[in-house]
Amino acid sequence: MNTFGKVAVLLGGSSAEREVSLKSGEAVLNGLLSAGVDAIAFDPAERNLWELKSLSVERVFIALHGRGGEDGTIQGALEYMGIPYTGSGVLGSALAMDKVRCKHLFKSAKLSTAAYAVVDANAGFDADAIMKEFGKVMVKPSHEGSSIGMAQANNALELTTALTNAFKFDEQVLVEQWITGREFTVAMLGDEALPVIEMKTPRGFYDYEAKYQVNSTQYFCPADISQAHTAQLQIMAKHAFELVGANGWGRVDAMQDENGHFYLLEVNTVPGMTQKSLVPMAAKAQGITFEQLVVRILEQTL
Repeated sequence: MNTFGKVAVLLGGSSAEREVSLKSGEAVLNGLLSAGVDAIAFDPAERNLWELKSLSVERVFIALHGRGGEDGTIQGALEYMGIPYTGSGVLGSALAMDKVRCKHLFKSAKLSTAAYAVVDANAGFDADAIMKEFGKVMVKPSHEGSSIGMAQANNALELTTALTNAFKFDEQVLVEQWITGREFTVAMLGDEALPVIEMKTPRGFYDYEAKYQVNSTQYFCPADISQAHTAQLQIMAKHAFELVGANGWGRVDAMQDENGHFYLLEVNTVPGMTQKSLVPMAAKAQGITFEQLVVRILEQTL
């Protein structure tokens, strides 16, 4: 398949999600090669990005997770170099990566999302006041993915510990009101919302270990919810995706409380892409093979 010319799969990088990115990139690379694409692996943490020019790379498939790869940084560099790339552009990548600003956007657009507070490392915080307002919370570093640095807190002491740990990853931290209920994700491919997936874990929430290190997590695709709820969740996901300026492909996470009400969590512009990841799972339920999926993502390069 010479339609795309030489394609470099960007993987690895120097973020806290490097190991996950290496696995995603390897899967993407193998998928492209199986589809007949002239593809190579390229780790920007180990090579100068300008080598893409000397290698005559005509397109880039971004499989970098986290800072430097998912936040608009690499997208801006590739635009400067004039090399088309997969996924969202600079603005969409930057906004989606910023959990705090995503929440501000959801709230301003009147999209359903959990109540929240923002805590800055240098401004101090009143843990007792936060817990009095929210009861139970989820703590999230604003610019990390793969649930890195996330923790739940049931009291002021746990919140202080969680924030102290989160500040190791980010100077700004999102404190979100805890939602007891079911966890879902909607993969986006172009303008299409793929089948909804429900994730169930005995760990309390879908954290890093639940995603990558244990076998106790259960996935249901399509999710066992009504057609009306499926359509509602897909519409919400599409609105959130478009609101932050994301395009090409990605994933939108959401929760459903015990009363059946949905809440948006966040938008992911470069989600995991191993054979066991959520986007390939949703694509498979839609009748799209992994090889077809990576080619369709590549077809939508910016």
